[in-house]
Amino acid sequence: MKSRGSPHDNELAEVRFLTVAEVAALMRVSKMTVYRLVHSGELTAVRVGRSFRVPEHAVHEYLRGAFSQAA
Repeated sequence: MKSRGSPHDNELAEVRFLTVAEVAALMRVSKMTVYRLVHSGELTAVRVGRSFRVPEHAVHEYLRGAFSQAA
């Protein structure tokens, strides 16, 4: 018998998670800056053990918001 997941299971399977170091490199900031954004709630992240993983779309949303505020 095949188990039925929620409709969100497929969406979650397609999410690409980035490490704090990858986000820092992508944004060209320090890892500490990324940690500050995560702890302040400005950047969405998931805690995995003692580490954080940031959904790639969250980085893009944050940057879009930052550009619109700067304009």
